Formats: sequence, structure tokens, C-alpha cells
Amino acid sequence: MAWLRRYLLCGLLAWMAAVGLAQAETARPEPSDRQVLVLLRLPADHNRPDATYGGGYGPGAAQAARRRIALRLAHAHGLTLSTSWPMPVVGLDCFVLSVPAGQSTEAVAAQLSQDRAVAWSEPMHVYRAEAHAQAPAPALTAGAPPNDPLYRAQPAAREWRLDTLHRYATGRNVRVAVVDSAVDIHHPDLAGQVLASQNFVEGRPDNPELHGTGVAGIIAAVADNRIGIVGVAPGARLLALRACWQQDAQATLCNTLSLARAVSFAIEHSAQVINLSLAGPPDLLLGRLIDVALARGIVVVGAVDPGLARGGFPASHPGVVAVASGSGGPSPGAFIAPGRDVPTTQPGGTWGLVSGSSYSAAHVSGLFALLREHDRRGGSPLTLVVARVGGGIDACASLLGAAGPCGGAQPVAYSAIPRP
Repeated sequence: MAWLRRYLLCGLLAWMAAVGLAQAETARPEPSDRQVLVLLRLPADHNRPDATYGGGYGPGAAQAARRRIALRLAHAHGLTLSTSWPMPVVGLDCFVLSVPAGQSTEAVAAQLSQDRAVAWSEPMHVYRAEAHAQAPAPALTAGAPPNDPLYRAQPAAREWRLDTLHRYATGRNVRVAVVDSAVDIHHPDLAGQVLASQNFVEGRPDNPELHGTGVAGIIAAVADNRIGIVGVAPGARLLALRACWQQDAQATLCNTLSLARAVSFAIEHSAQVINLSLAGPPDLLLGRLIDVALARGIVVVGAVDPGLARGGFPASHPGVVAVASGSGGPSPGAFIAPGRDVPTTQPGGTWGLVSGSSYSAAHVSGLFALLREHDRRGGSPLTLVVARVGGGIDACASLLGAAGPCGGAQPVAYSAIPRP
């Protein structure tokens, strides 16, 4: 396969130069770091006058009352109210306040948190997708099974024995939320795979983007359609939730509010797996939402950033399945999955080579979709991931057990996730 890798990578530098020129006019500055979130509690249903009493004090009036609190706080601290978003799954209304230059967002958030009307306040955090340079992937001669021409170039095809796994499970009808940049829902390898598509990024064009489209393809690209690749879980159905935006050819960014809105949507719409191929600082609001998801039996998968403490958040959050590519050095407590020179879908009906723990996480989200389908048909009450020394996943043993057609696998570690 060395010749294939060289062939696939030979055009990388030229491609990066071309993309860099194409992106130069549309690149945007870093998102504002001059904002804080203020979280106000929603009253319990039995404490809401509109729930059991007559009269005109309905949900709109209650929300207006919380908005007045936010405006009072903004005025008292010299801030500006920018936007708001209700998050009933965690019983909160989220208000975004802009902080003038010269003031510390951390200090402002600490001051706001002292107000008795505030559940808590925190700075708006920024998150970055865990991906590296990408290159176009040429077509290869079709082979069978399956008949997708780039299948032989996929690391999971040989490392995870996808053709064997797909005889037993394809992730049929398992809902996987891709919380990422915009997915090309019209890509021929994703046609019919996207159950819902929502945009939670304001003020930026909603066009298909590299990172989200690549992650979606690894999870659920159509199998046996004689084009492109095979997803780890081609029977899964995707919730394409845009919470990130492509800053340039090398950077995909997100923030606390866009991610929180997308994760909240995933929970409310019965996602069974949530893929978060990104990393950044710990965040109280996002942590609360992840806890709600985990309590409902949703698997949350996060990408490890070896340059951040404990691999970064959300991978470091308790209960999140942390995944690394293995190329950034040791990642204690994380699974290792394919994440280097992976062919996948790209906007405009093309395919490209990608690398990074973002794509390792996508592999594991696809594997959990297979496990969910397998469990649903009468498997164990726990979803088990089987790993070898060093964290490398044995996908065949995870799905079928060491006694199955897995070549006598002898796993050394397990991760158990309760089945909903």
C-alpha cells in the first residue's frame, strides 16, 4: 500500500496552495473573545403561572421577564445584550453579553455569577476541529466486496475489517449527530444519509464545508454505490448540525453557544451517538448538556488534542469516549482509531485525504452505531469497546466477541457504555 499512499499524497502541496488562494478572500477573523454567557434558570413547570393557572402571564411573558433581568445586568456592568437562546433540556435561558475592550471576560463573568438571579456566567469559549491538511484522492479500480473504488485505500477496511463487520451490522437507523461545520448533504456518497440538517452558526454563509463533510463521510458514506468510500456505519442516519465554521483551509472553529445549541438539538431529537470532533477549554454549559446526554444513554465521542491538558474538552469530560489518532504521542485513557491518510467525502461531490483525531473520533462514532444496532437485536445490556495494549480498538471483537470471526483476538481492555 506504500505506492498508494505516495500517489494519494503527491498533490498535497499544490492543492494546499490552490485552496489557500481560493480561501484568501473569504477568510474571517477569529471569533470575538469579548463575550460572556449568562445562564438564567427556567422555573419548574409547577412553578410557572402559565402551567396551571388562567390569565395572561404565559411563556412569552416569563421569557420577557428573564430578558429584563439580562438587560438589567448588562446595564449595571456596562455590557451589551447580543442574543439569547432557551435551553429547556438543562432548564436554562442563555443570554450572550458583549464586553467592552479593556475588561476581562473572566472577571466580568465572575461578577455576574454573584447576582442571585444568575445560575452562573462564563466567558464564551472557542473550540477548534482536530484535523490536519487535506489532499484530493484519485479514483482507483473498483473491487468487490464492496464495489466502492476507494474502499481499499481506507485504513478501517484493513484494520477494522469493515467487510466482515457489515455482514452483521451497518448501524441501521441509528441516529448519529455530527456536531461540526456544514455537511454537503447533496454529496453523492451522502445522498439519503442525512435525516436532518440544521444551522446554529449566525452571520456566516451556510455552505458545505470541508471538516463536517469529511467527518460525515467516515461515519455513514453509502456502501456499494460504485463511487467513493464506505462509511463505518453506512446504515446510520445523520443529524447534520452546523455548530462550527470554516475559518480557512486549515482552521475550523466553534464557540460555546453554537455548540450548546447543536448538542441541545441532538438530545431533543433522540440522537443515539453525538460526534464532537473538536477540542478546547472546559465549559460548564457544555458539560451540563453532555451530562444530560449521557444520562439518557447517548454515547458522546470527543477528539483528543494532545497539546491541551488531559486531551482537551470535551474528550476529558467524564463519560465522554475520548479518541486519538495515535500520531500525537501517548494519550492516556483514550482509544486509538484510524486517523491518518483517510479518504473521505469533500464538498462539491469530491473526495480527499484527511488526517487528525477528528477523523479518528468519526470512526469510533460509526463503530458505536454498529454496536447500538447489534445490541438492539438482543446483544449485551452493555455496549463494549474492546481495545488492545496502547488503546488500539479491535472493532471485530467489539462487535462480535473474541469467539467470533476475529482471528482469535485476545483483548486487554474494555469500555462499557449503558444501553438505553
